[in-house]
Amino acid sequence: MKKSVLVSGSSGQVGTCLLELSESSTQFEFDYMTRQELDLSSQESIKSVLHKPYDYIINAGAYTRVDQAEQEEELCMAINAEALKHLAQYAPANSCIIHFSTDYVYNIDPGRPILETDDTKPRSVYGKSKLKGEEYLRTSKKEHIIIRTSWVYAAHGHNFVKSMLRLGKEREELGIVSDQLGTPSYAPDIAYAVLDIIGKLESNNFDRQSSFGTYNFSNEGQTNWADFARSIFLKSDIDCRVNNISTEGFNAPAPRPLWSVMSKDKIKSQFDLKIPHWKDALDRCLKILGES
Repeated sequence: MKKSVLVSGSSGQVGTCLLELSESSTQFEFDYMTRQELDLSSQESIKSVLHKPYDYIINAGAYTRVDQAEQEEELCMAINAEALKHLAQYAPANSCIIHFSTDYVYNIDPGRPILETDDTKPRSVYGKSKLKGEEYLRTSKKEHIIIRTSWVYAAHGHNFVKSMLRLGKEREELGIVSDQLGTPSYAPDIAYAVLDIIGKLESNNFDRQSSFGTYNFSNEGQTNWADFARSIFLKSDIDCRVNNISTEGFNAPAPRPLWSVMSKDKIKSQFDLKIPHWKDALDRCLKILGES
């Protein structure tokens, strides 16, 4: 009998990639739910959906409007934090919850790639909501995996890559923040890693119990937003000049972390994952979009 998997946020970037990659699965049976089918801001909606005894719950739904969250703190907290308490409360006892968090929970610069054991000091409402969700899950459900990602993009949805492709064709020059360092995360690579992980958790010779916990995941390498934009334009043959600006000069409503380069050693070691470099991932994305 196939193991059952619930995926929330199925119309988002990671949810859509999971849907595409899992279509050929013979090991798992997936239920994909949009916000309309599973409202993470509603305890009753979560309770109703979890009447079915799922073996895995992949929480790909989230409130991600970072700047707007500063004015919508209650809604942001309901979706990103309170929902995790309810998911843990109503999930079957032996199920595993896989939850996506963010580099925004760190907001530190240790002078090296950030480890999962490093301090967390989120400054934005969004970052604080994601950390609170982690804490709810960590204290309420032993069988969990938290995956902290950064700079997520895909060939679908709203993201930096697609915005740059549009703006680069419309304008001769753009001012892009250059003092925030991190690593882009290609959503199909995140989805592939998650499917690989749940497959390994079902393996007879795999130590399932020692695998629960918190992990970083992004593609390999590091860059900044301005150089990321330059790479997009270069690979897409778009003639648009990128001017470096500071985070302070950009003056966004919500504070952003300046250092988001995360170590992936833990997740690579635990699950024997091979993670592509961000430049190779960008090549694949642009090919799908017909830009390379």
